[in-house]
Amino acid sequence: MAAKLRNIITSAFKMHGLTLRSESSKYLVDVLLPIDEGDREGWLDHVIEIIQKQPLSSSMIDKSVCEAAIHECNQEQNEEGENVFCIIDAFNVPRFTYHPDRKKFIPNSSLGIKAPMLHGDAEDKATLFRERYTVLHQRTLRHDLFTPPVLGAAPDEKNTKFQLKPIEYLLGSTSKLGDIIVLGMLTQMKEGKWYIEDPTGFVQIDISNANFHKGLFTENSFVLAEGWYEDDLFHINAFGFPPTETAKSSRSYFGNMNFFGGPTTTSVKASSKLKQIEEDNQDAMFVILSDVWLDNVKVMEKLKELFAGYSEFPPTCFIFCGNFTSAPHGTGHIKTLKESFHNLAEMLSEYPHLLEVCKFVFVPGPQDPGPATILPRPPIPNCITEEIRRKIPSAIFTTNPCRLQYCTQEIVIFREDIVTKMCRNCVKFPSDGDVPTHFAKSIISQGHLCPLPLHVSPIYWAYDRSLRIYPLPDVLVCADKCDPFTTTQVDCTVMNPGSFSRTNYGFKVYYPASREVQDSQIQT
Repeated sequence: MAAKLRNIITSAFKMHGLTLRSESSKYLVDVLLPIDEGDREGWLDHVIEIIQKQPLSSSMIDKSVCEAAIHECNQEQNEEGENVFCIIDAFNVPRFTYHPDRKKFIPNSSLGIKAPMLHGDAEDKATLFRERYTVLHQRTLRHDLFTPPVLGAAPDEKNTKFQLKPIEYLLGSTSKLGDIIVLGMLTQMKEGKWYIEDPTGFVQIDISNANFHKGLFTENSFVLAEGWYEDDLFHINAFGFPPTETAKSSRSYFGNMNFFGGPTTTSVKASSKLKQIEEDNQDAMFVILSDVWLDNVKVMEKLKELFAGYSEFPPTCFIFCGNFTSAPHGTGHIKTLKESFHNLAEMLSEYPHLLEVCKFVFVPGPQDPGPATILPRPPIPNCITEEIRRKIPSAIFTTNPCRLQYCTQEIVIFREDIVTKMCRNCVKFPSDGDVPTHFAKSIISQGHLCPLPLHVSPIYWAYDRSLRIYPLPDVLVCADKCDPFTTTQVDCTVMNPGSFSRTNYGFKVYYPASREVQDSQIQT
């Protein structure tokens, strides 16, 4: 058994260009041998990942390097007990850059990339679109339709394969080209004229006869365009989105790196301990409300009914999304909001069991107080929330969007009227009217929460990474004022709780153990 494990360890290191000294391989065998066989691969991958991050002077790995890596692994394992529930704000999302030559994501710190500034420069804006393209490009090339056929493949299999062409391939041609597929970004460089752009160039397109596949195709979204090229014009036959990929598939290529965020460097998906806690806690639930107008008397009455109803069986967390006032403009806005949070704190103090057990997460809406209507939005200012945070220690005021990790599940919460905006700005509105499915398909395919032009929905250029969803989370909450919905795309649940104040006090309840979403409503 020990000899077989030694060969596995040695081979794994060789695949990463590393060589173990004899005492190093013996030490790792002694450490990994007592671990269950099913968990060894995950531990070994993580040890190699930690070693690669160290400033190595040689590819020959000493025992001291292995000991340091194992010590770091043990520290992370000890932290898992405290990692059942975690909120990650948008400004602390891990930053990785895809390296095309190494075909893996590298932490920006390892690449020597400078820390982001809130108000970035022109290079940050260029990087924003370039990195969006790179992530989608590498994902598309791995799809079965775009991988080269294997040697000796049947003719039928070869005919089902496609090849992506860069735009410079079109621009460098002097004759008519047919059946070309390009991955690029839809854009209007001139009024009323559409173009498609990638890092190699741009070309004008004719969409008059284009067939649009499922999705909401907006300006600045990335598309797969199929058509023929002639006389400096790319005539589009069909538009589609880049193929999707499950989170499990993504991690099979890139290991257990923590793309999501949190206290550990490895993904919580690899933790058997957290998985067991998640399965054992069948009563865990998240109550999600949006547009909670705390200055509205009727809303406060319904919230009291809500808290009274859950006082006997407290949920794991209440998630409140803004806007938190019904009239968010005017000189008395700040004063009204402070008074509203005071009233909410007084109401919650009547339910000590809820305060003892539950977390209360507050995500700001687009019209709540803040520096600007630019994403990501910081939390509601401390001067407004100071009193409620003092009276309710479990109250968490976070950014928009934010990320919530519960055991091994990853949840993204985004409060923006994004469905409405994408419908308003799409190139061609879907004829079947199934907006939730089209919206979910668009967001998942783009790997981004807000694939809209920057003048429609501004984003801090250097923090665009906080709006990306790759690998996909388990749950994506897109709180919009439109009608509530729940749908699923490639193992990712996409939901909109709707406006609590406008939809007769409706909300969503999510059960992590069964991954079910329940539509709920307070009777009027």
